[in-house]
Amino acid sequence: MGELKARSEGSSAVIGAGEDAAFATTRLTDLLSWAQKYSLFMCPFVTACCGMEFMSVSGPRYDHSRFGAEAPRFSPRQSDLLWVVGTITQRQAPILKRIYEQMMDPKYVLAFGTCASSGGFYDNYACVAGTDKIIPVDVYVPGCPPRPEGVLDGLMLLQDKIQHGDRTPGVVKPRRDPARDPDMGVVPLRRNKDAAV
Repeated sequence: MGELKARSEGSSAVIGAGEDAAFATTRLTDLLSWAQKYSLFMCPFVTACCGMEFMSVSGPRYDHSRFGAEAPRFSPRQSDLLWVVGTITQRQAPILKRIYEQMMDPKYVLAFGTCASSGGFYDNYACVAGTDKIIPVDVYVPGCPPRPEGVLDGLMLLQDKIQHGDRTPGVVKPRRDPARDPDMGVVPLRRNKDAAV
């Protein structure tokens, strides 16, 4: 047997006696956070046009099975991540609240798209101005509709928040800042000087 070597990585330590034998020690809370991070059972609450984008994120090109959120559970009692996808109307608000209350703790909410995040362009009496008016939201994914990459960024942000025990709301930031990169591949529309007015 060789001598014991200890290597500390944050809150974990790897101790081994030679090349073949090794074991790891960690805190129970870190182990539970790691398990929760990679075992998110989602319950989709899809109400509007963002549902098409949700289906594309669930497809084989952007599959979220590699994040541990593979199989959707259509019963709130079997899920711990509620995806609010699309517009929430005043008539749907009590249903959404009941679904959230039926989920077991710890439970997380991801607001998918502009309508779920802030009410979108529906500024009327029939639509709720954001999911956070009804239930607490952990991650906001903006966009109308949000790109699949942004949705996966939101899922990874939620996983990081679960790992660190952070329950403050988070917002997915754009990959490139429009203020620092004004072109961003957008063609500026200019008035033709020769055109008749």
